[in-house]
Amino acid sequence: MNILDYMKDNLVYLDGGMGTLLQEAGLAAGEHPERWNITHPAVVEKIHRDYFDAGSNIVNTNTFGANSLKFAPEELKAVIKAALENAKRARESSSGPQEKFIALDIGPCGRLLKPYGDFEFEDAVELFAQIVRAGCGLGADLIFIETMSDSYETKAALLAAKENSDLPVFVSNAYGEDGKLMTGASPAAMTAMIEGMGADALGANCSLEPKQLTGVIEELLANASIPVILKPNAGLPKEVDGKAVYGTSPVEFASDLKDAAAQGVRLIGGCCGTNPQYIRHITQATLGMKPVQTEPKNITCVSSYTHAVKFDSSPILIGERINPTGKKRFKQALAENDINYILQEGISQQEAGVHILDVNVGLPEIDEVSMLKKAVFELQAITDLPLQIDTADTEAMEQALRLYNGKAMINSVSGKESSMSQIFPLVKKYGGAVVALTLDDDGIPKTAEGRVAIAEKILKRAAEYGIDKKDIIFDTLAMTVSAEPGAAIETLRALDIIKNRLGCHTSLGVSNVSFGLPERAAINSTFFACALERGLSTAIMNPYSTDMMKAYHSFKALHNMDENCGEYIAFTESLPAQSAQQPSASPATPSASPKDDGSLTPLQRAISKGLKDRAGEMTEKLLAENTDPLFIIQSEIIPALDIVGKGFEEKTVYLPQLLMSAEAAKASFEKIKSHMSSGAAIDKFPVVIATVHGDIHDIGKNIVKLLLENYGFKVIDLGKDVAPEVIVQAVIDNNAPAVGLSALMTTTVPAMEKTIHLLKEKAPQCKIVVGGAVLNQEYSDRIGADKYAKDAMETIRYTSTLK
Repeated sequence: MNILDYMKDNLVYLDGGMGTLLQEAGLAAGEHPERWNITHPAVVEKIHRDYFDAGSNIVNTNTFGANSLKFAPEELKAVIKAALENAKRARESSSGPQEKFIALDIGPCGRLLKPYGDFEFEDAVELFAQIVRAGCGLGADLIFIETMSDSYETKAALLAAKENSDLPVFVSNAYGEDGKLMTGASPAAMTAMIEGMGADALGANCSLEPKQLTGVIEELLANASIPVILKPNAGLPKEVDGKAVYGTSPVEFASDLKDAAAQGVRLIGGCCGTNPQYIRHITQATLGMKPVQTEPKNITCVSSYTHAVKFDSSPILIGERINPTGKKRFKQALAENDINYILQEGISQQEAGVHILDVNVGLPEIDEVSMLKKAVFELQAITDLPLQIDTADTEAMEQALRLYNGKAMINSVSGKESSMSQIFPLVKKYGGAVVALTLDDDGIPKTAEGRVAIAEKILKRAAEYGIDKKDIIFDTLAMTVSAEPGAAIETLRALDIIKNRLGCHTSLGVSNVSFGLPERAAINSTFFACALERGLSTAIMNPYSTDMMKAYHSFKALHNMDENCGEYIAFTESLPAQSAQQPSASPATPSASPKDDGSLTPLQRAISKGLKDRAGEMTEKLLAENTDPLFIIQSEIIPALDIVGKGFEEKTVYLPQLLMSAEAAKASFEKIKSHMSSGAAIDKFPVVIATVHGDIHDIGKNIVKLLLENYGFKVIDLGKDVAPEVIVQAVIDNNAPAVGLSALMTTTVPAMEKTIHLLKEKAPQCKIVVGGAVLNQEYSDRIGADKYAKDAMETIRYTSTLK
């Protein structure tokens, strides 16, 4: 029996932690646990067997950190081969009577992907592909991608798995206390992307104890139409007699997972701090439980790297301004490769209140493939809105979908066989909600019935590709009423039938209806209101049109879609200061960039929005006007960073925007440094930072470094896996008042404690800031740190108080 058949009618029991058990067996700090597959195979095999004997259906191979960043190619293959052999021997020798499966385990690579880090997306795909290719054909029953804290890296790993194997793929992410990934993704956003790309199960693991993940699990269960996984930690560790002890007992842990199974979770197990005893208690606590069947949720949605936009009770606005049709200035920007113009349009439309940005860069005289990729990549860096990939070029569409961070809206497919055969495979592979035009080889039918017939044909053909109708959004095609008086009526009738008889969502490009007529805004807004009354799900429209936004907010208020008419009131209050050509509404979704209320200077706005090139240009302009460089730093750069930092702390801004703002500030600093005879005048005191001995993760440290530098500190970055003596010597040599220490792994916290003790002895004047996923305030106090920083901004705030 394969794992997919087995889990249809059974709860699936996963295994527990591996690293802490290897540490108990003698794994040294800094030693790669994956290498023990070769050097200590009996130890690894016994851990797997103990999990099988405890009742686990699936054990994950000891390959969590096995990748080409840590191992040379031949050793990587050998490590993965040995890992699978150890797991197979354990299965063969286990006395457990249950069905048993082996999962090829894939963990995060330890690098942050561009544009927020320095690792190329396709390099990440290839890194994970190497693992998949090395493990396929050697006895794995499935691939288990786990502990991913970034949606983009999750996509890279899932894409690699699907492109290089036919094995089932399970995907599990590490959510924080705020219920989101490190880079901001909600469970609903992750569900949209992961399920859309064809994973077989999804869920949450690591990071927190079971009770702390209750909200995450509830959101996953509410959105997922595939089985949900829960594999939490046994709490955060506490040090007792020199050992890491986890706070959640096996009995309490099993009780919590039983409750999760009763809610609908189908795959349960443990992560850090758990062992075979925990799994045994889980299997005993749930003995005889019938699994809750996973039901289709029928949710139509798209997503960005932070959130999902659902097509449900409230109509969705798609901004039309990133499109050259009828826009002379936009065509000029495309011809001149002026990406800043495109980014400004994206930001302005988000501030105007749209939910999705349409992205169309099709001009005959440019390389559309290259430009669309660039536009999508750059827009994702400065806005958290989902994007609609709008192109007739299938190569451009695929390249854009491949690098898109989320579940995109795709515009479009039609009833032409040539269109469906090209577009549907892309929708199936990359996931997405596709706009379907109700036209075919015979053109656009004049009647509503003709368009509905095409819609039915599209639905049937989509089903043959495995695409559900929830991911088809029909455009019934607004035609010009000045040329065909009955056109609007038939468009609305077709919309009504498709919405109510076929049960599908609908879209319209509203402004097409008014071509050739005077006062087009009046026609457009009235037609928009008519379409909304017929159940229009989404409109591609001009958010700068006051008439259109009046119709939208009035409709929502009248149809009880606007609690206490709050959005309508906020919109009307903005009208006196707005013209018909300017943004005229407050954001309709949480923004991942601070809103400009008009009080920001041009440079502050560029930095807060993450516009790197623009920040550099504005700084050069100020310097050319003989503005004092220190004034620019103190009155422009630092206040802008503070605005974003405050948003980050208040959870209105996410890590990617924090990083992009820091990059924009860095561009501004570089202009200032090159202008001044010496950069020393803008540097504050030195800060030494390092990942402690034995720990090879440095994402968090690198984020702290970037922000410290942009607040004017001189950063001495010692890198990762740094010995205590080296850190102490660097502090002494640089007379540093502060040092930042990072640790991600439980096994390396003792090295952090040793470093702190040595610093207290040799450099008592130095303040010590610690951070990392395995730390908390209590642990920080116990090992003698001066400050526990839960994120990069806390490090900045604390360091800025020191003299």
